[in-house]
Amino acid sequence: MQRNRVVLVVLTFCAIVAGIGWQFAPSAPAAASAPTAPVAAIPATAAFVDNQQCLECHKDQAAQWQQSNHARSMAVATPQTVLGNFVNAEFRHQGVTSRFFRKADKYFVNTDGPDGRLADFEISYTFGVAPLQQYLIALPGGRLQALQIAWDDVRKRWFHLQPKEKAPAGDVLHWSGNYQTANTMCIECHTTGYEKRFDAANGTFASRWKEINVSCQACHGPGERHLAWARLHKEGKTSTDLAGERFGLTEATKRTNAKLQVDVCAACHARRSVLTATQEPGQPRLDHYLPLQLTAGLYHPDGQQLGEVFVDASYRQSKMYQFGVACTACHNAHTGKLTQSGNAVCVQCHAPTANAHFPTAKGDYDSPAHHHHKAGSKGAGCAACHMPPRTYMQIQPRPDHSLRVPRPDLTIKIGTPNACNACHADKSAQWAVAQLQAWGPGKPKVEPHYGEVFAKARAGAPDAVPDLVELAADARHSAVVRATALSALSGDGTTGIPVRLEATRDPDAEVRASAADSYEDVAPVQRIYALAPLLRDPVLAVRMAAARNLSAVPREQIAAADRAALDAAIAEYITAQRQSLDMPGAHLNMAVVYANTGQVALAEEHYHAALKIDPDFTPARANLATLYNAIGRNADALTVLAQGLKRNPGIGDLQYSLGLLLAEENRLPEATAALERAAKLMPRQPRVHYNLGLALQKTERFTQAASALETAFTLNPQDPLAAHALAILFVQRGNRDKALHWARTWANLAPNDGQAQQLLRRLNSIGP
Repeated sequence: MQRNRVVLVVLTFCAIVAGIGWQFAPSAPAAASAPTAPVAAIPATAAFVDNQQCLECHKDQAAQWQQSNHARSMAVATPQTVLGNFVNAEFRHQGVTSRFFRKADKYFVNTDGPDGRLADFEISYTFGVAPLQQYLIALPGGRLQALQIAWDDVRKRWFHLQPKEKAPAGDVLHWSGNYQTANTMCIECHTTGYEKRFDAANGTFASRWKEINVSCQACHGPGERHLAWARLHKEGKTSTDLAGERFGLTEATKRTNAKLQVDVCAACHARRSVLTATQEPGQPRLDHYLPLQLTAGLYHPDGQQLGEVFVDASYRQSKMYQFGVACTACHNAHTGKLTQSGNAVCVQCHAPTANAHFPTAKGDYDSPAHHHHKAGSKGAGCAACHMPPRTYMQIQPRPDHSLRVPRPDLTIKIGTPNACNACHADKSAQWAVAQLQAWGPGKPKVEPHYGEVFAKARAGAPDAVPDLVELAADARHSAVVRATALSALSGDGTTGIPVRLEATRDPDAEVRASAADSYEDVAPVQRIYALAPLLRDPVLAVRMAAARNLSAVPREQIAAADRAALDAAIAEYITAQRQSLDMPGAHLNMAVVYANTGQVALAEEHYHAALKIDPDFTPARANLATLYNAIGRNADALTVLAQGLKRNPGIGDLQYSLGLLLAEENRLPEATAALERAAKLMPRQPRVHYNLGLALQKTERFTQAASALETAFTLNPQDPLAAHALAILFVQRGNRDKALHWARTWANLAPNDGQAQQLLRRLNSIGP
């Protein structure tokens, strides 16, 4: 997380370890043994068992797994697990000298604690193993905090994970702060059967797990039913209780169902928000977690990885995912490593001889005729061009799994990186385009790319909206791209409604959920028509999205037959947020729904809870001020905004909210000053310039008012409000020509507005 950036309103988790998806092979039944009734009943629901029982039967898989990063993802700190130098080693960062030392078989660090004073802290657990290892420290309240000084096991040195971040004691980003609590942020994906068990009333954890690492049941699900099957199978017996199941295990690990296998891996290898307390492999992903989309700050506009997003949404953009290539096509399920080295892993399919499973991948790709580099060189590697890496956690390069063709032309158009210039850093993107063109006809590929649409949308270009609608409707694109386009339409209440409606009926649950999210500002009648059926959708995330947007519709407008379904879906939404009450985003989400449903006291309570966790959480502060304003508590609203701006005056959203509130209080000079600050902080937001123009006009700073309103119109030339305000301004100033120009513009943009037509007729009746 970084300063001066609106914090995400969902809880995200991290994981370091690699691909999963196992498969058991059945043993031959005992000869001449007819099926009989089972000697013991198969448990109706599976429970976790001791992982050692799995390893004893599956010895080959166990030997591979024990050397994997999964097996060493977390461990009690012992001489066998600790990799770092604890022989009185020192590390200095931003004026604090930390010392690492050992007492017998225990490990300690002397560093600045929650109160800012130097103290000794015992290392409780190791976290990760390669290429770096972090350390967890137990603090009161059951908190396991991730020390931000980590061990580089490649260069054998200590280093800081956030070397440029100023995070003193008491800050949420300090190692002892809320955003470094491993119970919240990481342990779920470094253990098996994790239960967070957060008590929101007193802010404490009683976390526990079934296995301290990522073991067999993290991927296959709880093993109790499988053990029961194994006992019966060993005796040559069967059970009708297991009809339709594969050995008492979920079917999600079948190699033949690639997308379900990806879902198993993506439970951890994704940036996502949690919806339920526990997840069992094989169940629909959107019943348990909601993956984040190709949003700004996480991805470049063209979908290349930017923030720490792991693998899932990158891979789901790829053609390989669309064609059904699973994780285990490239990764060994038990070691997590590639099944083959170098280009060999790619030429399993991309070779002159076709792979029967993926015949369209046939081609002579591992040759200079394709890659145009010297054989064996770095540039001849498939991954170098199609999976360019980005370094995370300071020292860990991770390849981009979107498996894209290099597009230096997009670097020129929208500023995204490309693999060519990643190696040839001394050359320009124009040079890279010319090199590709020299390789032969049709190079580089220059067809339109969805990145161009997302780049326009992020820049606030008004003409991006129709392109987003078209992108959302284009089934040639992956579901994650279409879902991202739909989410970007949220806030536009009128454009592309037929496409959005169609998307609410899409076969892909992520598309349906995003379509429901996009209805936030759509008229209630249309919102009800589109979203009421989704209240009964089979997937939890879809029902939640529909409930959130319908919660703002007056209850009397909801059909009586749908009210019970709405109430049930809202209850599910609240339950999902309760899984993450240790983070401010969950409180924000609950507060919004409570405010929508008229439960003001609960909304206020959860806004304050969010700010208690993170006083700089801008969405909660801005929404709380809006809530106070709506119930006539403007003094409290001003206090909330002033407190936030005292902490960080560079937050444009808060300056804007303050300006509007002061204007409502008729404190125009103060309002104008706040809006001027907001306009400088958010120069691309037309509504900020529009309201600044109105404030300047009321304070009789007419020249500056005209400039601000013209800026607003330039940023959004389809908005009639700015044209209306300019027409009135120039009428008041006695400038007929400019007034006539803006009146015509207003009338063209709002042909059904009688006031616009009346003003235009009046101005036309006045001679030059």
